[in-house]
Amino acid sequence: MYVGCQGIGTSKMELQFLKRHGVSNMDTTLDPDDLDQMLRQCEEAEAEGVTLEMIHIFPSDSIALAEDPQRDRDIDAVCGWIENAGKAGLRGLNYNFTAVGYQRTKPRFGRAGSQFSSFEFDKYDNGEPHKAGRIDRDEGFDRLQYWLDRVIPVAEEHKVQMACHLPDPPAPVLRGEDRWNYPVFEGLKRFIELRDSDYHGFNFCCGVAAQGLEDPGKELPPIVEYFSDRKKIFNVHFRNIRGGLHDFMEVWPDEGDVDMHELAQIFHRTGYPYMLMPDHSPHHPDDVAPQGVSGKVKQGFAFQFGYIKAMIQAVTNEAKKHSDKADENKRS
Repeated sequence: MYVGCQGIGTSKMELQFLKRHGVSNMDTTLDPDDLDQMLRQCEEAEAEGVTLEMIHIFPSDSIALAEDPQRDRDIDAVCGWIENAGKAGLRGLNYNFTAVGYQRTKPRFGRAGSQFSSFEFDKYDNGEPHKAGRIDRDEGFDRLQYWLDRVIPVAEEHKVQMACHLPDPPAPVLRGEDRWNYPVFEGLKRFIELRDSDYHGFNFCCGVAAQGLEDPGKELPPIVEYFSDRKKIFNVHFRNIRGGLHDFMEVWPDEGDVDMHELAQIFHRTGYPYMLMPDHSPHHPDDVAPQGVSGKVKQGFAFQFGYIKAMIQAVTNEAKKHSDKADENKRS
């Protein structure tokens, strides 16, 4: 496993920012219809010693909302994106599947004035109806099944991993939608069981999974181990929170309720072979990206790159020492 970055561009400034902080792998957002752009950005990254291995895609709302016949036309478009990704040599596509997207309430503040993205259910207007109307859990999984049955065979043909991000945040019901990833462990298992394929898995956000648990520090590690051991994690957002179900803040990775060292040990032990990357970063008015480049070119992301690299180095060295000790005991 190795450190990565999401959602950053391929300008010289952005790529050198990554390399200075020890990051050699990335995903980005681009027009997935434009194969030439895809190939060009792969080449731009490679010229600076960075591998562009995944991209984020944004399937049309019609797919999660089951708006026929537009849904089929939009899924056809995604199948074209998968084909382009295969031609460009990309490893995978990261995507979201939910009718009611990312939800937050007002931010809260912490270390040295850091602004934390937050969610407090008792301050959330859950009575406001979503345009999707009521979507119960079974209906949500039916829509997922329809999507996967169309895109996964194409992904298999072109050897492109389809990595689904977890709906953020998990909750029993948000604005009429039963979140398919709640209860967390049960929902994620059901999602994976919809399609038996090496190309069907997760863009696994440790932070989002923690947000749906009563006791993240205790409950999250076995969830991570279950899916990592089964090779169902294609990308990791290595993010921590303080709190849990219905009340949480996205804090710095070293100060949350989840032991990130324990998670790194699990990823190493289960042979997870891909990127660990920051997801979001706390904000601060003194931490502003230069004009014209991605918001990832900031102190907050540099700190998290270093944190993740150190964590990978620590668990790798621990495992080697343990192995060396075991060999020594055998010889004696």
